[in-house]
Formats: sequence, structure tokens, C-alpha cells
Amino acid sequence: QYRLVESGGGLVPPGDSLMLSCAGTGFQLQRYAIGWFRQAPGKEREGVACISADGTSTKYKDSRKGRFTISRDTAGSRVNLQLNSLNTEDTAVYFCAARSFTICGPVFSEAAYNLWGQGIQVTVDS
Repeated sequence: QYRLVESGGGLVPPGDSLMLSCAGTGFQLQRYAIGWFRQAPGKEREGVACISADGTSTKYKDSRKGRFTISRDTAGSRVNLQLNSLNTEDTAVYFCAARSFTICGPVFSEAAYNLWGQGIQVTVDS
């Protein structure tokens, strides 16, 4: 009865930007920490960013910091991931996931994220 849905992916040239959005149905998205993950073909899924339930705390994969920004909208109904200065290595399926806690924790532990979206494709190609 609970579902997360990602939107906003697509095909963009290198250097361009995208904003991904995560919305929930059947529960209050603002009650949980929300993380973004990504998986490139042939590679392990990795954490990208996380935001606490109240939006006051965020964390990023070190290599993504400065280019990617996670945020909650004013109403708290969505969690967004702004992707800037994209390069071809950013091509992946991006997932949002709800954590069973209100804070993100020190690491991106997938076991702590109990509800996952289906994923959305981001392709960066000239």
C-alpha cells in the first residue's frame, strides 16, 4: 500500500542539469529520511545523497558533493535531487528510498532503507 515514485530523468548532454523528484503515496514522506542511490550498468548500487525527515540535515557521497543537491519542497511532500554539471559517468538508474529512521546515519546502508522506488534512468551523452 506504500509506494515511492521517481520522476524527472531523461537524456541530457554533458554539462547540463536535471532535477529528479521523489514522491510517496500511502504515507507521509516527511516522516522519514529519504536517500537517493544510483546504479550504473555492471556496477554496484551506491548512495548519492540523503536528507533527514525534517530537512535540516543532509549528507552526500564525497565525489558528488558540490554538484548534487538534495532538498525537500516547501510542503514536505517531495524530495528533490538537483544534478548539475553532469558528465557521462553520471549515467545510471537513480532510485529514491525511505529509511526506517528520521536521520540519515553515517553511511549509506541499503538495509536500513525499507521502501524503494522503481528507479528512473538518467543518461548523459553527447
